[in-house]
Amino acid sequence: MRSRLTSAAAAILMGSLGMLASAAGMTPLAAPASSGEILRELQRFRETGRVLYLAAHPDDENTRLISYLANGRHYATGYLSITRGDGGQNLIGSELRDLLGVIRTQELLAARRIDGGRQFFTRANDFGFSKSYEEALGVWDRAQVLTDTVRVIRTFRPHVIVTRFSPIPGGTHGHHTASAVLAVEAFKLAGDPEAMKEELGDLPPWQPTRVVWNAGRFFGNIEGPLLELDAGGYDALRGESFGEIAARSRSQHSSQGFGSVGTRGPAREVFQPLAGEPATQDLMDGVALGWDQFTGGAAIATYIDDVIENFEPTSPSSSIPGLLRIREALATAEGDATILAEKRVQLDGIIVAALGLYAEANVDSAAVVPGEAIKVRHSVILRGVPPALVRWTGIRYLATGETTELDLALAVNEPQRVEATEVLPATLPLTHPYWLEQPGTPGMFRVDDPSLIGTPENAPVNAMVYSLAIGPHEIDVPVTPVEVIDDPVRGEIRQPMQVIPPVSVAFAGELELFKPGETKDVRVTATAARADANGTLRLALPAGWTASPAGVPFSLASVGATTTASFAVTAPAAPETALIGVAAEIGRRRFDRTRQEIVYDHIPRQLLQPRAQLAAVCLDVQIRGGTVGYLPGAGDSTAEALSRLGYTVKVLSEADLTAGGLAGLDAVVLGIRAYNTRKDLMTKLPALWDYVRAGGNVIAQYNTTADLPRGDLGPYPLKISRDRVTDENAKVTFLDPTHPVMTGPNRLTPADFDGWVQERGLYFPDQWDDAYTPLLGMADAGEEMTKGSLLVAPLGKGHFVYTGLSLFRELPAGVPGAYRLLANLVSLQSEEGK
Repeated sequence: MRSRLTSAAAAILMGSLGMLASAAGMTPLAAPASSGEILRELQRFRETGRVLYLAAHPDDENTRLISYLANGRHYATGYLSITRGDGGQNLIGSELRDLLGVIRTQELLAARRIDGGRQFFTRANDFGFSKSYEEALGVWDRAQVLTDTVRVIRTFRPHVIVTRFSPIPGGTHGHHTASAVLAVEAFKLAGDPEAMKEELGDLPPWQPTRVVWNAGRFFGNIEGPLLELDAGGYDALRGESFGEIAARSRSQHSSQGFGSVGTRGPAREVFQPLAGEPATQDLMDGVALGWDQFTGGAAIATYIDDVIENFEPTSPSSSIPGLLRIREALATAEGDATILAEKRVQLDGIIVAALGLYAEANVDSAAVVPGEAIKVRHSVILRGVPPALVRWTGIRYLATGETTELDLALAVNEPQRVEATEVLPATLPLTHPYWLEQPGTPGMFRVDDPSLIGTPENAPVNAMVYSLAIGPHEIDVPVTPVEVIDDPVRGEIRQPMQVIPPVSVAFAGELELFKPGETKDVRVTATAARADANGTLRLALPAGWTASPAGVPFSLASVGATTTASFAVTAPAAPETALIGVAAEIGRRRFDRTRQEIVYDHIPRQLLQPRAQLAAVCLDVQIRGGTVGYLPGAGDSTAEALSRLGYTVKVLSEADLTAGGLAGLDAVVLGIRAYNTRKDLMTKLPALWDYVRAGGNVIAQYNTTADLPRGDLGPYPLKISRDRVTDENAKVTFLDPTHPVMTGPNRLTPADFDGWVQERGLYFPDQWDDAYTPLLGMADAGEEMTKGSLLVAPLGKGHFVYTGLSLFRELPAGVPGAYRLLANLVSLQSEEGK
C-alpha cells in the first residue's frame, strides 16, 4: 500500500507534525520527535475538529486561543493573516516594506511552531494604516483577496472560523475591520459550488458551520448573545499552561516589541456570532466531529483509542502494529477526500516518528547554481525496534522526477548510506520570496502560480522523497537537502539549499542623489559564486540618462572573488526619479540579481535575491552646515540620507549628549522612536537643550504613545497623540509659508509633497505650548485638519523641531520633497545665521 507523497502533501506533513525545526533546514526527521510529541500528534490525529483564526496582520492572532485549540482540544488550527505586515514599523532594525514583510512572515512561522497552529496568507499587501475598511478594500483588490480567503477555507476546510475583529466599523485599523468583512463574505461563498469556478478551478467547496468574533474587553461594549469558554488549562505533555505556550508564541513577534509573560489559571474567551448556525454551549455545537462521519471511521476510531491507551513512552515503536492497522483501515475510508488525504500523510509521519527514523540528505554546499551537478550523501538510520523488516526502497527527486531504486534492509541503529550525483534542472528558480518575484501594486502582490497562493513561504529547494517498505506498507518520507555546519559557538547548524546565480551584482548603494545635469561616479560590484566567471558589466539606463563606459569587462577566477567597476552617470537636465539596473553578461546570459540577507536570532536566516537596481533621484537641493549628529532610535535610514545630501554624519550615543560630545555639530537628528527605545535619553535632554540655547538645532522624529517616558519630550510641553494622516496624497496646507523652514535654503512648494509613499505621517502631537509654531496642516478625507505634523520652537539662539512626518519611509523611497524638507530642517540654524 503506497501513499504517494506530492509536494502539497509534504507541506501538510511538515506543517502538522510540530516536530520540525523550521525553514532553517531541519526536516521533520532531522529534528527527532520525543515520545511526548508523538503522543500529542496521535491526539491530534484522533480529533477531526478544524478551526481557522482570521485577522489582518502578524500579531493580530490570539495565540492563547490557538494554543488552547491546538494543544488542549487537539484540533487542526490555522491562522489566516490577510497581510504579511509589510506596512508596519520595525523595532529591531531598519528593514521596512518588503524586507519587513519577510521578517514578520518568519515570526509568524516561529510562533506557529510553538503554539501548534498552521499559517496562511492572502496576496494582500499591507499598504499601511487605514482608517476605514472601505479604503482597505479599495487599495487591495477586493475580489482577489476574497478569492484567496475562499481558497484557504476550501483548502484547510475549517468547521469554525474565528475572527479577531468585528465587521462593524469603529475604533480600530481599517485592515482589521476589512478582515472580518472578508471572513463573513468568504464564509458564504466557500460552500457554493458555483462560486469562483474560474478562479479556483476544481478546488472542492467547503461550508464551515459558523463564523464567530473573538471579542474581548479591549473592544469596548459587546451586545447580543455571547459564547464563553475557558482557554486556560495545562498541557502535561509540554509542562506548560496554554497561557505560557501563548506567551512564548507571541514573543516571536520581536520586530513589533511583543515580548510577553506567560499566564496561568483560568482564561476567559468570549465569542459573538457573525454568520452561520449560532452556538450556545461550545464553538463546535452542531458540528459532526469524530471518525464516525467517514465511512469506515468507526473502526479507525477504535484503533486510534487502542494505540493511545497502550502507548509506551519508552518504546514508541511498539505502537507500529496498531498504527499500521489504522493505516490499512484509513486506505479504504471514504468521506471528504481532502481531509482524508491530510490524515493519511499525518499518520505516515507518526509512523516514521515512532520508528525513530532519522533521514537526511547532505550536500557539501547549500548554495547551488541551476544546471550544475551536485553530490548528495543520503543516509537513513532506524532507532526504534520495528515489528517487521523495514527496507529503504528508493529515492525520488521531485525537481527532476528521477528515481533511484534501492533494496536496503534497515537494522536497528545501523545507518545505511547512499552517495549520488544529481544534475539540477537548468530552470531551477533562484531563491527569492515567491510573492516578491514579480512587481505588484500598492495593495497586492502578484503571484502567477495559483498553487502558491495562501502558502507562507517557498517550498524547500530540491526536495526529495525516500521510499520505505514496512512489510507490505510503502511509505514516502519527505527529505530536504541540507549543508551541516559545525559552528564552534553554536554547534550544529543546518543550512537549507539556496539557488543562486554564478555571479551576483550590486550597486554600492540603493539610492543616489543627482543635481540636474550632474555627473557622478556610480560603482557596481560583481561577485563570483563559481570560478572562472568572465564577462562584461553593463548598466541599464532609462531615457535621458547616460553612462560611460558602455561596459566594463571582468574576470573572476575563484569563488568569492569580487570586482568593482565605475561608471560616470549623467543625470538629465530636469528633475526626475529613475531606476538604473546592472547586469553581468557572460556569453548570452545576463545575471542581474543582487544578494540580501536578513539575520536575526529568533528567525531562520533569510536570503532575498531581487534584481539589482539603483534609485537615481535628480533634484534641485541645497544644504547649509557640514556636520550632523545622529542618535539612532528604533531603526531608520536617516543617517544615510544625510550623507547623500552631503553632510558628514557623526553617530551618537547617550554618552555623547554632553557639551563636549555635541561641540562642532550643526544639528542633531534623533532617530524614530528614540524616546520609546532609549531609556536614558530623558536624563540627557538638559544637555541637548543647552546645545540648542547656544545655537544648535535638534530635530526629533516620531515616537509612539506606547512606552513613552514621563516628562516633556521638548524644551516646552507637547503631547503625542495617535493622530495620523494615512493618505499619502492628502492635501498639505502651508500654515506659515514665510517661516525659515519653508523658505531656505530650498523654497518648499506643494510639489514637494507629491509622490510620497504609504502615508503623510503618524503619532502627531495634538497639544503643544505656544512656543511651538505649527508649519503644516493636513487631513484624511472627511476629517478635520491636524496641525501637529511639524512643530518648530526657538530656544535661545537655536531651535527644536518635532515632526511626525514619515521621513523614515520617504527618504529611502527617494522622495525628492522629503530630501528638500530634511535639508531645510537641518539647515535651519545655518540659514538664519548666514
